[in-house]
Amino acid sequence: MTHSIPTCDLCDAHKGDASGQFRVLPPAFRSYGGAARFAGPVVTIKCFEDNSLVKAAVDSAGAGRVLVVDGGGSLRRALLGGNLGSAAARNGWAGVVINGCVRDVAELAVLHIGIRALAAIPMPPEKRGEGQRDVPVQIQGVWVRPGDWLYADEDGIVASAEAPTSA
Repeated sequence: MTHSIPTCDLCDAHKGDASGQFRVLPPAFRSYGGAARFAGPVVTIKCFEDNSLVKAAVDSAGAGRVLVVDGGGSLRRALLGGNLGSAAARNGWAGVVINGCVRDVAELAVLHIGIRALAAIPMPPEKRGEGQRDVPVQIQGVWVRPGDWLYADEDGIVASAEAPTSA
């Protein structure tokens, strides 16, 4: 299920929220996928330069969810490339947000899925089978939890503890 509520409208509606239930990610992410706008419930992965759990996730049914990957902000190895991006799109993921890097940028750009990451780098990830799934992650200083709702568009990325019904 993907909602297309603009992030600016969400921020207008929640600008006085001091509860921490509504959060805005810093403008550190670039868009790499073919879909500029995406939204859905969050699945989280925490890993560092090892995309074993990312592969397992995108190889499973996404059902309109958003995969949020805390790669520790590493700019040394990509955690998602063309093959995994294609798997995510094919399996119905609405989007992927990576606190780290991607590769195969030309391949990612033609996929009908939203992909945000800090940067691109050609270096592949390691395969150690390490990481955690469905744990709270801190993305550029902002907490994102499994089950949160994430909205991304041309203006930015926001996370909410609940699915807003409208802005």
